[in-house]
Amino acid sequence: MRFASILCLCILSGCEFFRPKEIISEPPVARSMDSYLEKSDLTGIASKGMNPSDSAKLIEKYVDDWTKKQLMISRALETVDLNEAEIERKVLDYRYALIVHSFEKKYINQHLNNVVSDEDIATYYSEKADNFLLRQTIVKCIFAKVPKDAPNVRQFRRNFREYPNSNTEDIKNYINQFANKSFLDDSTWIILDELILGTPLEQVENKNQLFSKNSYSETNDKEFIYFVKIFDYKISNEISPLEFIKDDIVNIIINKRKIALKKKLEDEVYEDAKQNKLFEVYR
Repeated sequence: MRFASILCLCILSGCEFFRPKEIISEPPVARSMDSYLEKSDLTGIASKGMNPSDSAKLIEKYVDDWTKKQLMISRALETVDLNEAEIERKVLDYRYALIVHSFEKKYINQHLNNVVSDEDIATYYSEKADNFLLRQTIVKCIFAKVPKDAPNVRQFRRNFREYPNSNTEDIKNYINQFANKSFLDDSTWIILDELILGTPLEQVENKNQLFSKNSYSETNDKEFIYFVKIFDYKISNEISPLEFIKDDIVNIIINKRKIALKKKLEDEVYEDAKQNKLFEVYR
């Protein structure tokens, strides 16, 4: 009874964890209860080019983890009433999952079309737009965090406020020289809370006052001035703009293709076996 349980756990966890003293072929590195760890079990844990000190730490951690696993397994065998039939089923299920996963992965890699056209994306978005409600407010804007003692702040403020009808190169050059943080991609959606994190704007209770197209906001603390100009916005619970979730839609479409390929593979294997009479169901 105990041996069968150990055998099942051995298959699940790796037989090196259950090598008794009678079958070891070299002096052991460590012992935990009645199980021994050999030097050969440590092969490949540390890479050849690794620093000797780092290598020693990695091996020490492995031995320590091995010991703890042995103790946990031993205690489990003493205290848990194991159903051997159930364990064996789980072992077979685990083995099946590993084998089938490798088979499916190879098939999918050979047959998957990773190209998702703009038309595919637009079609999916139009059909499933209600599934893409925003969880946070997003904005198209420009932003700059500038030290109070930076030179020519007045001129920068004027250019920033009038953007894009001002000298954009002057704004970029000024930000490159003096800004501690900035965002100038006014065509890209960004999560508002991420943009204003750590600024006085984060403390504004009614952030809707920031929301109007071409609105300009400015605030400051002891060290910095924070400039924001918003060109467009979408508040939480509105449908997300397509540009903001385009990558998510691409991933969804590709994942659906993977699921379809897995189903196709399963059907192909079944039909092939059926035609060649490789299985029978007795009723």
